[in-house]
Amino acid sequence: MTQTAAALTTDARAAIADALNQSVAETAVTTMLAQNFHWNVTGMAFGPLHDLFQKIYEDHFVAQDDLAERVKALNAHAEGTLAGMIARSKIAENEGKGSAEDMIRTMMEAQETLAATLAGAGELAASHGDSLTEDLCIGRGQVHEKFAWFLRSHLA
Repeated sequence: MTQTAAALTTDARAAIADALNQSVAETAVTTMLAQNFHWNVTGMAFGPLHDLFQKIYEDHFVAQDDLAERVKALNAHAEGTLAGMIARSKIAENEGKGSAEDMIRTMMEAQETLAATLAGAGELAASHGDSLTEDLCIGRGQVHEKFAWFLRSHLA
């Protein structure tokens, strides 16, 4: 049975919010990762990679807000510190000093991690009847898989 945030149990809201905060953290770290690569990429593919990394960080900046606002709709605390996000994230920061290929591979892996995190959060939401969160996670997961595909295509 589909439930609104207010109809979910306290435990369900807390578990879903925790999964969403994981997604917010990884999205925030990946946003900065993309911006870092946007600034520091060099080489023959500079133009298209510069543009792609910008498209990624602009998308992710908006997504952070969407995910955090869903956490708030679940009546939970949205992680709002960089230190907290970095500590929670399965995606690590990067100095952006590697080759373009290293940046592509790192960003592709980050996108795949985000897609998996969101898939898990969506499954958790679905198990509690929270179709609104599930839908948000599915939509975001699809975006990350598409970015992973774009990046993987540069490595072929």
